[in-house]
Amino acid sequence: MRSDVMLDVTGLTKRFGGLVAVRDLSFSIRPGEILGLIGPNGSGKSTAMKLIMGVERPTAGTILLDGENIAGLPSHKVARKGVGLVFQHSRPLHRQTVLENIKVALLPDSLLRLFADPHVDGQARAIAERVGLGKVMERKPPTLPFADLRRLELAKAIARHPKLVLVDEPFAGLTASETREFSELIRGFREEGRAVLLVDHNVKSVSALVDRVLAMYLGERIAEGSAAQVMADPTVRKVYLGGAITTVARPESSFKDVTPVLQVDNVSVSYGKAQALQGASIHVHEGEFVSVVGLNGAGKTTLFNAISGLVPYAGEIRWEGKPLKALSPAAIARTGLVQCPETRELFGDMSVRENLDLGGHFLPPKEREERLEWLLELFPILRARRAQMSRTLSGGEQQMLAIARALMMKPRLLILDEPTLGLAPVILETLSKALEKLRATTPISVLLGEQNVTFALPHADRVYVLDHARIAWEGPPGRFEAEAAATYL
Repeated sequence: MRSDVMLDVTGLTKRFGGLVAVRDLSFSIRPGEILGLIGPNGSGKSTAMKLIMGVERPTAGTILLDGENIAGLPSHKVARKGVGLVFQHSRPLHRQTVLENIKVALLPDSLLRLFADPHVDGQARAIAERVGLGKVMERKPPTLPFADLRRLELAKAIARHPKLVLVDEPFAGLTASETREFSELIRGFREEGRAVLLVDHNVKSVSALVDRVLAMYLGERIAEGSAAQVMADPTVRKVYLGGAITTVARPESSFKDVTPVLQVDNVSVSYGKAQALQGASIHVHEGEFVSVVGLNGAGKTTLFNAISGLVPYAGEIRWEGKPLKALSPAAIARTGLVQCPETRELFGDMSVRENLDLGGHFLPPKEREERLEWLLELFPILRARRAQMSRTLSGGEQQMLAIARALMMKPRLLILDEPTLGLAPVILETLSKALEKLRATTPISVLLGEQNVTFALPHADRVYVLDHARIAWEGPPGRFEAEAAATYL
């Protein structure tokens, strides 16, 4: 190991059964350097961070911290060696004040040192001031805005004086001004000679802060260099944006309804103090296929859940000109607006046929059988699996069953949330052909949420880019590469 390297990761590998989550990953970080570890959802970056922190044990490889191999050590011992973790989701002691939370982080963890340093109070106050919590140090976490909760996590990490700081999704849920303030705090680590590893899914959000970027995909390193170099790398662009994309978009003027069948106007959603959707406006015409693309955490699922009545929201959502806010999710589904969720929500101990029958339980028997036969032609693999328990299906087969069950409800607008997540190429081809058939032979509208641009664009008449809870771009898929690729990254 070179003397100028603080963290040196070599051949890091993690297997979960037959799944290789991280494969032969190697990188290093010097003191006073900030490295951004980026990649789409499922690329292995969070697993890599957990391996360094000791939350998971590596299958193979070494993790040298100042020359000492910490691979496989439990997390509390890794922390003692000088590694701090800033969690994405705040984990404070809710009954204690901000100051008391920081004091707890400052307390010794050895039974031989039961009494805290008498200067702990002063140290805690100094840390609170440093991260911008000076005015709220006597308040309790439940009363704090979201950005202050993030600052508290940073303060707790600072308290142990780590030489290496791991920061998970640092800017999730922050406004632009809060992001700038948080970035300045992280830059302070660089000036103190600490090493920083930022784990994020978005090149753009870390580009102004990091010294280098390492991009991962399917557990492997695919590019490393400056943010500009990584953003321009052909492999990275292919992973995020796909290759050459052939589209068959229909112009918006070709749809007969003057007023779109679905109108979402200035909709905002908050989860506690985190802004998950801010002023989003989209529309869908009858028979139109619309894709909403965005990276993990951009707000796609929140948007769809608002439309389906699953979360409270500000703004207005109209279906066939009528507001939906007063309707329950079940009543919204009965109007013909049906969502197939990312989590699938199948009944695992029911057969394929029973799951499909539940979707069409309201149909007359003859119509239900006709609908079922049509769907088994659309997804032929389900015909052979009709008597099989849904929990025993492969991930791709479960996805097809979830979509088929939603289609049994005879939706006029089908919302598909991340249908391609984690699926093999052969299953993607099957889903693609099914969407093509729906588009060519039915009047159904589809609202597709995806981070897989390669899948989303060929099936879209129009595209929205959702970025950090806001709609950042709208247009036909043919203009995406030229106008929106940089925004998406």
